[in-house]
Amino acid sequence: MATDLPFLWLVPDRAALQDMRSGRQLSAGQLRAAVQDRAARLGWALAQDRAAPRPRVAIAQGDPLAYLTDLLACWAAGASAVAVNPGLPAPERGIVTRALGIGLWLDGTTELAPPPADTPRAAPLGADEPALLMTTSGTTGQPKGVTLSLRALEARVALNLAHIPAAEMTTTLCPLPVFFGHGLIGNILTPLAAGARVLLWPAPGMAELPALGQALAGEQVRFLSSVPAFWSMLMRLAPVPPPGTLARVHVGSAPLSAGLWQDIAAWAGTRNVWNMFGMTEAANWIAGARLQDPVTEGAIGAPWGGRFAVLSDAGIAPAGHGELLLRSPALMQGYADDPARSAEALADGWFRTGDIADLSPDGSAVLRGRRKFEINRAGVKVLAEEVDMLLLRHPDVAEALAVGLPDPVAGEIVGAAVVLRPGSTVTPADLTAWCRSQTRAEAVPARLALRDALPRTDRGKPDRVALRALLAKGGD
Repeated sequence: MATDLPFLWLVPDRAALQDMRSGRQLSAGQLRAAVQDRAARLGWALAQDRAAPRPRVAIAQGDPLAYLTDLLACWAAGASAVAVNPGLPAPERGIVTRALGIGLWLDGTTELAPPPADTPRAAPLGADEPALLMTTSGTTGQPKGVTLSLRALEARVALNLAHIPAAEMTTTLCPLPVFFGHGLIGNILTPLAAGARVLLWPAPGMAELPALGQALAGEQVRFLSSVPAFWSMLMRLAPVPPPGTLARVHVGSAPLSAGLWQDIAAWAGTRNVWNMFGMTEAANWIAGARLQDPVTEGAIGAPWGGRFAVLSDAGIAPAGHGELLLRSPALMQGYADDPARSAEALADGWFRTGDIADLSPDGSAVLRGRRKFEINRAGVKVLAEEVDMLLLRHPDVAEALAVGLPDPVAGEIVGAAVVLRPGSTVTPADLTAWCRSQTRAEAVPARLALRDALPRTDRGKPDRVALRALLAKGGD
């Protein structure tokens, strides 16, 4: 296991990777060899191009094994890896390149020649150098480059391992994109460091999901982490649960309703289902809460390393209601080339998460919603996630997403879109009347659209920005 390759020194020899689509496999030893070879080629290419010290290299491989190999090779070759969506079209690639100063793109078309035999190896990245930049989409303006050091990444993996028994990850399935922090750090790097066999099946489509349950049983998968939308689709397309092999399930990256939480546990055959709170700025998972009876929607427990506080009009407090703050050894260094935004997010040693929460004196938190999606209806504040959860409690609603819409009188009104369960005949008027019987008037959607699917980002998250634009224009 001894190696001077960054991060790979953490990976035991028993670990392995497998691409579920191609069947290609890499043992831990084969992964190290592939990374070492690729790093030598990359270091030589960067030297020939006279790239700046510690250049930024975009990883855009469509093959998940090649993606991971190139990312790790960047660190070994002394380059910062910029994780991007392989499907980015040329205009977005140009935006990301200019915004983040990318010197080289690695994708399926990139040829890297082997270096001459006497070429010295490039020095690998140091623990506190920028190692990983996670990007947002470049289509809506300046993309953020969340910058994580090797020290922060290794700290997050160590904290994850301290809270997840290795026996519950021996075979892990990653159904998320490799460029997504939830997939890369939580579903790949963490189980690899636990010595797991990691199966890569990034973003399975509608035609593939019916076979996923059979794959879980056939591969004896113990651990699986994904987003709520994945589970909603999976249980619709594969309603018969597989023989129980799952020992632990994580759900994160979007709010989890009480009903879906219970449904996942029933389908997975385990109550060991965790509502996870994570952010790219904190290298993926920050905290998590296991399914309990009764279910507390938004419960995330205490932080996995570090501590929480809340910020309200009265200032910073160790408990109470307000914006959730975090101190952690796994925090980002900042947003690449954006000191103003970095200083705003990292103030006085605290990271401002942007989430509104209730924090108990024991350090455990319950999330209520995102500050930036708060709806101001004539001075009354309504959290978009509050409306999501309300609609999801209706038995005919499979998915729901709420947004604030401009209104000349109230300033904003509540708009929402829902996906109904198969066979439902409920109407928007029916849902609106039901909401009036369940909540205060300000939180009742004034505009409610039925949709076949919700708009989503390239990471599979519900896209409130896109929905707001759609509903504001009168679209369904």
